[in-house]
Amino acid sequence: MSSGTQSPSQPQTQSGGNGHAGADDTVLPFAVEALDVRGRIVRLGPAVDTILRRHGYPDPVARLLGEAAALTVLLGSSLKFEGRFQLQTKTDGPVAMIVVDFEAPDRLRATARFEPERVAALGSGPLKDADLIGTGHLAMTIDQGTAASRYQGVVALEGQSLEEAAHQYFRQSEQIPTQVRLAVAEAVEEGDGRWRAGGLIVQFLPQSVDRARLADLPPGDIPEGHRHLSGEAPEDDAWVEARSLVSTVEDHELVDPHVSSETLLYRLFHERGVRVFDRQPVQETCRCSRERVMGMIRSFAPQERRDMVADDGRIVITCEFCSRRYDLDPQEVEAEIAGQPRQ
Repeated sequence: MSSGTQSPSQPQTQSGGNGHAGADDTVLPFAVEALDVRGRIVRLGPAVDTILRRHGYPDPVARLLGEAAALTVLLGSSLKFEGRFQLQTKTDGPVAMIVVDFEAPDRLRATARFEPERVAALGSGPLKDADLIGTGHLAMTIDQGTAASRYQGVVALEGQSLEEAAHQYFRQSEQIPTQVRLAVAEAVEEGDGRWRAGGLIVQFLPQSVDRARLADLPPGDIPEGHRHLSGEAPEDDAWVEARSLVSTVEDHELVDPHVSSETLLYRLFHERGVRVFDRQPVQETCRCSRERVMGMIRSFAPQERRDMVADDGRIVITCEFCSRRYDLDPQEVEAEIAGQPRQ
């Protein structure tokens, strides 16, 4: 899930101008070669606004799901093949489940299950992710379409934010020094509120073996067989600098439509030189279809399918992502399952 070495057709050196201000629903890959850093910035506007307003989520739930969407796009946009990256939480908190799908190269959808009474009981003050999530786990899944190519990493959620959970994942599973920043805000435009989300990921991916990691260096005067007093090898100075610069990013810089991704990168890395690459579009698109719904219904036993029939004699399936309703005739469903053509 690392960003890897970018292979852009036309890399550009950032000049510090506003560039593509307002370029929403895009991912901008970049590299700071002097620091051996690779990364991406995501800006979500109409795509995340559509997702969050479709279900009328309370503000705290909308902000949490917006963060999850930005994080999913940051990670999923690194895929170099056609496939799907999914982020899912399952916890005991007021927001019991979050599911965000990113289908490479650009399709995003997201949904959340929550208990309105428990969310309302938290009050109207500022909330932390942990207040909504509680404890449980976060799973990140890469699916290339076959069981053999499916990979999943799991992180325990025990009071940390989504940012912190992402850092924990990369420390444990990928062992790549990684820094993530996420932000969500509701901006007022022409009298109407519009949700926006942004994210930034940087990863230390040195080309030089000498700079890869310092863990294999001899312990100096420490007797052989004893660990370094800190318990960890010293960090590379380049990574310390990159991580420190990223920690200065303010939330508003990630969501302000008047601050372009290029401008933000210039602010952070202009002294070292930063290259940006071809931006990638992102669109809110659901994967649901009648064929997929029928595939799901086929997996149930005949009695379970009969139990799906409502009082009006119809089977109604509503997509949790896009809220599209599939109103089906039970007789037609059974005929299709039996292999008979639809009339």
